[in-house]
Amino acid sequence: MAKLTLGALRRAAPFLLLAASALGAQAGPPPRDERATRMEWWREARFGMFIHWGVYAVPAGTYHGERVAGIGEWIMSRAQIPIPEYETFARRFAPARFDPDAWVRTAKQAGMKYIIITSKHHDGFALFDSKVSRWDIMDASPYRRDVIHALAAAAHRQGLRFGVYYSIMDWHHPDAQAPNAPVYNSRTWSNPEFGRYVETYMKPQLRELLLANPNIDVLWFDGEWVADWSDERGKDLADFLHAIRPRLIINNRVGHTRQGLSGLTTEGRVGLGDFGTPEQQVPPEGLPGVDWETCMTMNSTWGFKSYDDDWKDTRTLLRTLIDVASKGGNFLLNVGPTADGVIPAPSVSRLHEMGAWMAANGEAIYGTTASPYGMPAWGRYTTKGSTVYAHIFDWPKEGRLVLTGVTARPARAWLLADRKPLEIEEADSGRFVVRLPKVAPSTIASVLVLERAPAEATPR
Repeated sequence: MAKLTLGALRRAAPFLLLAASALGAQAGPPPRDERATRMEWWREARFGMFIHWGVYAVPAGTYHGERVAGIGEWIMSRAQIPIPEYETFARRFAPARFDPDAWVRTAKQAGMKYIIITSKHHDGFALFDSKVSRWDIMDASPYRRDVIHALAAAAHRQGLRFGVYYSIMDWHHPDAQAPNAPVYNSRTWSNPEFGRYVETYMKPQLRELLLANPNIDVLWFDGEWVADWSDERGKDLADFLHAIRPRLIINNRVGHTRQGLSGLTTEGRVGLGDFGTPEQQVPPEGLPGVDWETCMTMNSTWGFKSYDDDWKDTRTLLRTLIDVASKGGNFLLNVGPTADGVIPAPSVSRLHEMGAWMAANGEAIYGTTASPYGMPAWGRYTTKGSTVYAHIFDWPKEGRLVLTGVTARPARAWLLADRKPLEIEEADSGRFVVRLPKVAPSTIASVLVLERAPAEATPR
């Protein structure tokens, strides 16, 4: 046998990796330096769009003429709809107005840098062409178009990153349900065939998704709280996926140790995966040293409900984005399109207003890290290298902003709105004060830029 040289191994490496990926071979997680590389764009992005869409948009929160309490995408569970009856919703899922390029434009104009969409929610319905199931958009609906492929391509064309949500829990598959009982979402029962569901259904579907869509950058798991899931299974799944797509970013819900809506383990750690997932909340003090992403609805539901008009206003949403960025996190803001493929107008209008602010102030969000000076009562700080951005929520009436937490005199100060230099004073108490114009550039958040003195500046 001929000797295999190091050079020959290097030349063969791409082909060996391709072969392993195609087979879905098992492999260990990528090394730490690889993780840092693949997380770079995610940490830079700071702002993304979450999309919850599926056949649950057809009933839109109503079943047999009655409104069903709770979030829209859980209607199958909340109303205990039998599987055969729930399947009839798919026959009415024909989103003729779905325009993937328009959806991506809406996200991009809002200042969002990535999109995550539900490829399969808890009801098991797949928005992509799955060869291992007929419970998908190609076979069970009249639409017969791969939504995931279309949206991934549109995102790629417009320069946005793309990811998919995938539910480990499945209310439709018999091997993932309580045996002989139509009980959805139980945390206590166990199905002896759950392993078969993982190996012959879930893994093949995820392989299909990744191999058919090279633009998938993130896999966002959910539904991991079922009794049959475990950290061991989560690690095996993450290894399986990284063998196919080494630079894939995976959230911590691939594991089993997330404790509720805090999105972390009981020890306050991510656990498995690349980032923690606080839901509908922002950690009060942030999560130092941890990658995390707060996901949040604009109203009270993720999936579309026709009568949910409990909308957060633009001021609340933008200040939440700033708060998240000031604590070193990402903000994943949800939209729930209608059954015919339209993002609701209240969502679009708020995203348009957020986009106008981001167009003027985005540099104070993108690529920033957590505040070096705590959380002042008048607003928030973000930082980028030697630059600190003071997001002023409450404009001082006397025109003098006390730079809470700042211990060294900034070298320069100016507003992003006009970039004119501003006067910096030192008060008797050792605090520094910036003299501001009488009128705030923004009624939501005005951004003051502080250039730190070289002795205090820290490398990015």
